[in-house]
Amino acid sequence: MREYIDYQKSICNRGNLYRIKQVMKRAAAGEKITVGFIGGSITQGSLATNSTNCYAYKTFEWWKDNFKDANFTYINAGIGGTTSHFGSARVEDDLLKFNPDFVIVEFSVNDDPNEFFLETYEGLVRHIYNFKSKPAVLLVSNVFYDTGSNAQGQHSKVARALELPLVSMESSIYPAVRDGKIKNRDITPDDLHPNDLGHELVASVIQYFLDRTMQEMLIGEKPSFEADVLPVAITNNRYEAARRYNNKNTDAACDGFEVDDEPQADITDCFKNGWKSKTAEASLTLQVTGTEIAVQYRKYVAGKSPKAKVLVDGNEVAVIDATFDETWGDKLELTPVAGQLAAGSHEVQIVTGSEEGLDNPMSIVSIITAG
Repeated sequence: MREYIDYQKSICNRGNLYRIKQVMKRAAAGEKITVGFIGGSITQGSLATNSTNCYAYKTFEWWKDNFKDANFTYINAGIGGTTSHFGSARVEDDLLKFNPDFVIVEFSVNDDPNEFFLETYEGLVRHIYNFKSKPAVLLVSNVFYDTGSNAQGQHSKVARALELPLVSMESSIYPAVRDGKIKNRDITPDDLHPNDLGHELVASVIQYFLDRTMQEMLIGEKPSFEADVLPVAITNNRYEAARRYNNKNTDAACDGFEVDDEPQADITDCFKNGWKSKTAEASLTLQVTGTEIAVQYRKYVAGKSPKAKVLVDGNEVAVIDATFDETWGDKLELTPVAGQLAAGSHEVQIVTGSEEGLDNPMSIVSIITAG
């Protein structure tokens, strides 16, 4: 199948390769290198038969195969059903605390192609690039194989503006599927998540870029120079310093809510560390800082689930519904509820009603702010 993939077209933006080449030189010298990934379900490895068959691990293996004297560490911070909005608030805890040297960012099929996600994506990417370990960053765009849709149009604006490389499945694998050269059901059962073969092809696109970059590094072609400071942001860039409030770092006033203190197995055990309602009528109140506020909560596919009003500084701004009209599993929902607020502290209150016969609690996982 690889003969049908236009690998040259996969490189949508070459970007400044200085940092990637420096990581390769360090790997060639036998140093310790941490390879990290952050993204949604494809990065997590959804529908791969095991964790070593996902594109992320196969990309990690490329590093191990090409630099056998180096000591590599693998960090996969993919969480299914999540966007760069959540990524911007969790990247420090889930990825950057490991001081990665090379990072792949992949949110193109979870982000919507609009200005909001352009800003959250830029904030996430800038946060990673500006981190103290100065990681090399590679942007990756996956695609819906039935429609060819994704957020690459917005994400590529960030790639060009920040001079970062971006490789694309929309430009490489998707045309072969669209033209019937590769049957979609051979690589994906649902036109989105790759099977083992699909993950292998995604990895091959990334490996093509890494092979070319390594050859440039070895023969000294196209020298790149470190940019000490990223170019000016193309958005308001409120999400480079996004904040997440949960029960690990915040005390909330609970009336009918209780702290969810069940142990969290790993980052994909993603409904933990928040607060759950224990009565039909309940309220949760906490103080946050920022101009943009979003509520993160659990949506349930089974049973009768509650609704809740969201108040900011005493004013009702939204109603959240914990019912999920899908069948693939419960969802970690993140709903923006208030924006363009005055800078400073704000009170957020979640209030459930008196509805009886509920099967599920209102589970507030966190409050995320920016600005």
